[in-house]
Amino acid sequence: MEKPFILHMLTTAKNLSPFDVNMALDAGWVSAVPYTNVEPSEIEGLIQDVIFSRGPKGLQKTGIFIGGRDAKQAMDMLKAAKHAMLPPFQVAVFADPSGAFTTAAGMVAATEKELRDKFNLSLEGLNILILGGTGPVGQAAAVLAAQIGANVKLVGRQLEKSQRIAKLCSDEFGDGKITITAGINADKAEYIKTTDVIFATGAAGIELLSSDLIASASQLKVAADVNAVPPLGIAGVNSFANGDPIASSKSNAVGLGAMSIGNIKYQAQNRLLKKMIEKDLPIFLHFEHAFEVAREYIDSLN
Repeated sequence: MEKPFILHMLTTAKNLSPFDVNMALDAGWVSAVPYTNVEPSEIEGLIQDVIFSRGPKGLQKTGIFIGGRDAKQAMDMLKAAKHAMLPPFQVAVFADPSGAFTTAAGMVAATEKELRDKFNLSLEGLNILILGGTGPVGQAAAVLAAQIGANVKLVGRQLEKSQRIAKLCSDEFGDGKITITAGINADKAEYIKTTDVIFATGAAGIELLSSDLIASASQLKVAADVNAVPPLGIAGVNSFANGDPIASSKSNAVGLGAMSIGNIKYQAQNRLLKKMIEKDLPIFLHFEHAFEVAREYIDSLN
């Protein structure tokens, strides 16, 4: 009897994301098995139950998906999963907590395209302001932009938390090779005077950037918002904006909305889930790999 493709889907949350289940099945996984309220300390035992219950050929049809809501925790679980395996008992693992890694990848890749096409620029050397940046999307976007060479400031409501998250991103995700600074919402009006790109990655239904602040951003080029719930995160950038001019901008900035970013996020997640099926060797996927395939998808449209 032919063994089915089984994706074991782990989350530290109470519920597994239905979005991720749909994505897995649509990508070709035959069975998506949920494991909820998973403690990080349980990873080794769960992984070894997975790998030792099938021979090497069966493991080619077996994968692990790591969800949850915490970016660092997801990366730690990915590392723990990798360390729990030994050749030839290995499977593909993909971490994407709350869809944050693929969402961040889509946002940064889409921004790169707008900068290239409309301003003949790359992210390297530009000033990036990430509003609501202490969550998993903001964290992943901060690291990706900093790795390219952007000057990244991560902004939240509390300075101490913003500083802690910025350091975590620099040290844990960037291997200490990048520098991300921190700020607070109260100082947005000052930061925005020298900002080239804005990422709005805060909670749904909260406006993070007003039209007045956009008008004061004299060197703003791209503003991207991942919030699709009214009020939107950036005034004048609707959910379907795809490089459209922002009416209140005096610097001819363009906007990227949640739906246009979401399409790239969807493509990235779909391609990585398929890559797990089509792999020849064990692979361990996270935000950097999501960024690679998001870029590939955008390039394929040209």
